[in-house]
Amino acid sequence: MTLHSGFKHLRGRRPSAHLSVIVDSVEVKLFSQDGELYVLAKSEGRQAKESAIRRKKLVRLLRKLRAMRRSCPKRDQLLMRVGAAKTEAGRAFGFVKINLPKVGQEVTRETFTFQIDKAKLKQTQLRDGHYLLRTNLVAEDPAVLWDRYMQLVQIEAAFKCLKSELSIRPIYHQLEHRVEAHIMVAFLAYCLTVTLKHRLQAHAPGLTPRAVMEKLAAIQMLDVWLPTTDGRYLVMPRYTEPEADLSILLYQLKITLPNQPLPRLVAAPAVTMPRLKM
Repeated sequence: MTLHSGFKHLRGRRPSAHLSVIVDSVEVKLFSQDGELYVLAKSEGRQAKESAIRRKKLVRLLRKLRAMRRSCPKRDQLLMRVGAAKTEAGRAFGFVKINLPKVGQEVTRETFTFQIDKAKLKQTQLRDGHYLLRTNLVAEDPAVLWDRYMQLVQIEAAFKCLKSELSIRPIYHQLEHRVEAHIMVAFLAYCLTVTLKHRLQAHAPGLTPRAVMEKLAAIQMLDVWLPTTDGRYLVMPRYTEPEADLSILLYQLKITLPNQPLPRLVAAPAVTMPRLKM
């Protein structure tokens, strides 16, 4: 059930329990009906985040619309620019009422106007940071219900991470043991991702595991082969030195890179010459 439809469904009903705080900055109200329990949760942190995101997009949208109104381009160009602004603004575009010039009408400040839909914006702001949960566990404690909901969110995030960031699919293997090995490697990678996530929460809260892994991808491992006088090769494994910003990130995460590997002597590698087809 969506939050909007849930509000309509429960409008006018009195909660079965008063507002209670279950975790930091999260409050809940309980509504029971037809053997089901509705949990209306309010998060102050989420409320501030949603309002800030919408405000940022609205400010950017209004700035672009004012620029269009000052320049007064041709109608076709105006429609294209408004369409591009709509795509970038997303849902924030619905909070602005725009009057476009009709076909054959010149674009002027009188024919092209816009204004914020204050009533719709105010109604949406009242729902910021609210979650409406529905369950058949009517005897459960609100804190337990919220904890189980957060577990579901974490499970969905885990599947999303496996399919997107860790690229568990598509699987190109056909043998069963290879498919299992592929999934096992992806699971171990996810465990490392979760470990990195917890380390970021402690030392660098503003970063995500994906952003850090993209930064760490700049560190590459390579082998430098140097010929010797006796026909052998001196192989020097080396990793690239991190840039200044990456070094700061590693220091912030309290990660110390190991020493460069020791060089080793190997025999001359067998060189396979390409064959030319006549």
